[in-house]
Amino acid sequence: MTTIHEPAVANAMGDLSLWPASTTHTGHGDLAVGGVPLTEIAERFGTPVYVMDEAEVRDRCRTYRAAFPDADILYAAKAFLCRAMARWAEEEGLGLDVCSAGELELAVTTGFPPERIVLHGNAKTPRDLETALRLGVGRIVIDSPSEIARLAAAVGPEGRQKVMVRVVPGIDAGGHAKIRTGTEDQKFGLSIRDGYAQHAITRILDQPQLELTGLHCHLGSQITSVKPYLVAVRRMTGLMARLHRQHGLVLPELDLGGGHGVAYRPGEQALDLTSLAHRVRVELTDACAAAGLPVPRLIIEPGRAVVGPAGVSVYRVLSVKHTGETLFVAVDGGMSDNPRPALYGAGYTPRLIGRPATVERVRTTVVGRHCEAGDVIAEDVSLPTDVRPGDLLAVPVTGAYHFSMASTYNLIGRPPVVAVHDAHARLLVRRETLEDIRRRDVGL
Repeated sequence: MTTIHEPAVANAMGDLSLWPASTTHTGHGDLAVGGVPLTEIAERFGTPVYVMDEAEVRDRCRTYRAAFPDADILYAAKAFLCRAMARWAEEEGLGLDVCSAGELELAVTTGFPPERIVLHGNAKTPRDLETALRLGVGRIVIDSPSEIARLAAAVGPEGRQKVMVRVVPGIDAGGHAKIRTGTEDQKFGLSIRDGYAQHAITRILDQPQLELTGLHCHLGSQITSVKPYLVAVRRMTGLMARLHRQHGLVLPELDLGGGHGVAYRPGEQALDLTSLAHRVRVELTDACAAAGLPVPRLIIEPGRAVVGPAGVSVYRVLSVKHTGETLFVAVDGGMSDNPRPALYGAGYTPRLIGRPATVERVRTTVVGRHCEAGDVIAEDVSLPTDVRPGDLLAVPVTGAYHFSMASTYNLIGRPPVVAVHDAHARLLVRRETLEDIRRRDVGL
């Protein structure tokens, strides 16, 4: 076991740079988010629990609207979606990017305008397409040639549906290899390089039921550099210029997707949104001028960057033990409420809350309760040397891809989602119970 005495580590105990802007120290080692102490949330709603700061979400929506005043901002619902989140996005003037009939129906039945929704998916089911047409979705992004005829037939001879084409620009960008989607060797989109994108567009133009409004690309996730987006603008504009020469086609929309990176640990880089907006706007204007094209309306699809830093997870410590040189701190959650470390090797910074702790720190691995060696929440992190069972640990930047990817592994119910705002906490999604799980098991 390595004990850490460096002043920098002790000072980091007060660092709130990763936390929602509303986070404050309340004394006795506790933190409050949105004016609500995290210990109070743990006591009232149990642990593990997801906490979402409504003001942080809304502020991040407004930041995007201010940075891209002439663009359509579509919140990527796969990052985190519940009825309240759909309502927040709608009230802040964002559209929605969905990937299934389930996400689409939840949003529309909450009151989200379907014309402001775009449906994605590399393998859309018949139900996905039927639901999109029935509810009047604004755009459907075509991801494969087989979708063209199926969609045209579903629309019918008298119908009309606006569509876009997802293009693979051949750009390697993003964090882990499993979240890079702008390259040629993954399942999404149609390649510019091999001509599949151009061929699909020609086929769409032959379908009177389909109205092609623009091109779409998505480079990946956790991108922290502006440069890949500028390369994407040039390649997408080049394709638009070729389509204009071949078909006389002028497309009014260009969707650059999302993937904007956020910091999960101190010192990590996040994407500079102000720089992105300015440089993309300049690059697009210059590229269109050089090609003799009007500048299309830009569409941006942030997800993680809207909700990730607005979320905090709270766990209770169940056990503390040494195995060899490693100190393991086990909590009452794990990969069922946060699979990202197991999937992508994602890193986090847990923090002891709820009581004063020793200044001395120790290198620790925080693990979950599941029967998997890979059930790790955070490796090689600094915690007080006196961490013990019954303590509470809070983990920031857990608003994206936690609730949405949660499972019932080991038949452990998924945690609740609690919103905090103006010193009030309210339940958005209740905890999943064993009774909920049993009701689905109808095999006897």
